[in-house]
Formats: sequence, structure tokens, C-alpha cells
Amino acid sequence: MDLTNENNQVSLSGRVLEDPLFSHELFGEAFYRFELAVPRLSGVEDVLPVTVSGRLLPCLPNAGDELLVFGQLRSYNMQTERANRLLVTVFAKSISQRRSETEGYMNEIMLTGYICKPPVYRTTPFSREIADMLLAVNRPYHKSDYLPVIAWGRNARFVGGLEVGDRLHITGRVQSRHYQKALPDGTVLERIAYEVSAATVSFDEPSSAFDEG
Repeated sequence: MDLTNENNQVSLSGRVLEDPLFSHELFGEAFYRFELAVPRLSGVEDVLPVTVSGRLLPCLPNAGDELLVFGQLRSYNMQTERANRLLVTVFAKSISQRRSETEGYMNEIMLTGYICKPPVYRTTPFSREIADMLLAVNRPYHKSDYLPVIAWGRNARFVGGLEVGDRLHITGRVQSRHYQKALPDGTVLERIAYEVSAATVSFDEPSSAFDEG
């Protein structure tokens, strides 16, 4: 039984910011891309890229539509003039209209994968613990997605002690984050990072789970 589809599950609800644009065509199938604004409880919005097949819908969504999106978080390598860039997008498996305005917005992700780079643990200037890791998540046809994950507090301490090859189960949300990248020639680029903010991190054993805090 192929469980790779269960390794990577994303559930989102939010507002379409702009009409979808054509992204690419693969084996005669057209794909489109749009941005979905998903509010947090704090009121801040995560603006997340969504890729969808034109065959999935009778018609594409419009700017302002409220949608439910279920799918997977995918990564792709893009060659630029300076270097390779890891592109992260939500690959939609199903899309429907969000009909209830009384329900809260949804942003949930569940991943199972392997650490493929040594985790980096550090503290912020405000003494908050944080750890970064890159998780390799298998999908069908012998492919993998390489997804950046960020952990906080006790989760960060736990992640900081892990090793390449450790297999983890993670739940959390997908977030967007603005940052600046300085180039050797002094140019500063404005970038947006898309990453998983972990709420729980565990090995296969349930007793290994840590809550965010």
C-alpha cells in the first residue's frame, strides 16, 4: 500500500488575492497559480502560493473568492542567473468555495519525513529559542519534496539535538515571512520565505511528541 500521499497533507481556507495566472504546462495539462491570504488569530495574514490544475475546476477562482484548499506542500528547484532557488507551493488536490463566514480560517499541515540537513538551533535577540531544519518528504514516483521547517521553544531544543536521517512526524501551519538577502555586490533583495511552523514534533513513538512552547 502506497502511503506517500499520507506523508504530506495541507488544509487551508482563505481569500484569493488576485485572479489566477498561467504557470506552466506539463504533458498537455495547464497549471495555474494564485495567492491565498489566510488570516492568523493575531490578524496577520499568511499569503501562500497555490498551484492548481486547470482540469481540477470547471472554472478558475476569481480575486476575492473565499476558498477551501486541500492538497500537499511541494518544492521545486528553479535555476536563476545567480544560483538555484527552492520554490515552495501548495499543490491543490481539491478546491471548493468556503461557504460559512462564521467559521474561523484554517491553516493545517501534517508531514512525515526525514531530516536531510543538520538542524540549526539559535536564540533570537529577545532570547526566544528557534531551530531550522529541512525535511525530505517522499511522494509517489520516487520523488521527494524538501520542505523548510521552523520550530520554537521546547520544540527548538528537541530539534536541535536531532540528526540527519531521523524520521519525524510534524503538525503545524504553513507561513509566509518577508526577509532581505544581501548579495556580494551590495545589492539587497526583498524575498518571501514559505515554511512550516511546527506545533508538534515527534519520532514514530507518540511519547516523543513535544508541544509548541
